[in-house]
Amino acid sequence: MARHGRITLSVFADLNPESWSAAAHPARVEYVDLSNTKWGRIEAAQSFQWSDAPSRAQRILRPGDTIVGTVRPGNGSYAFVSRSGLTGSTGFAVLRATASSARQFVYLAATSRDNIEHLAHLADGAAYPAVRPEVVLATEVINAPPRLIEEFATVVTPLIDRMAQNDAECSTLAALRDLLLPKLMSGELRICDAEKAVEAVV
Repeated sequence: MARHGRITLSVFADLNPESWSAAAHPARVEYVDLSNTKWGRIEAAQSFQWSDAPSRAQRILRPGDTIVGTVRPGNGSYAFVSRSGLTGSTGFAVLRATASSARQFVYLAATSRDNIEHLAHLADGAAYPAVRPEVVLATEVINAPPRLIEEFATVVTPLIDRMAQNDAECSTLAALRDLLLPKLMSGELRICDAEKAVEAVV
């Protein structure tokens, strides 16, 4: 039960709202797991044919969802989903805000340092200390009125959007580096040509 003046994220979000099944699934999935999701960033997604995808590739992720790793939660495997077409591991608790204005509030409450430490403290199991997804949904938050949540979103949304844009640009530049560096080292590409390639994407 929430303490006086506080409620839980269940008021603002649904838990694991969508999953693929054996009968309904895409031909390919862009899979996100705990190992490539760290401290607010989805660092990579692995593409699999459905038949080759890990059995844990089941959670349907939508832009605006919050994902929080439930296995060893102290490792910081959480992120705010900013692009479509991703499939998450069942090792995530997926929180989907019931109102678009609450997306950022849900994300920041679920992934605050204090809450991640709290989840880590609650995790049990010797080999794979974990919490149930329902424990993440039960995160206590201030009982803020809807108008305050909306005003909070107005301030925070541009910041989170900019963070997502920066992450996308970093990923593009890293891919470009990996493409150009071997050609520079071998002499196949000149520095001036590489500079033009970089300018074209920044």
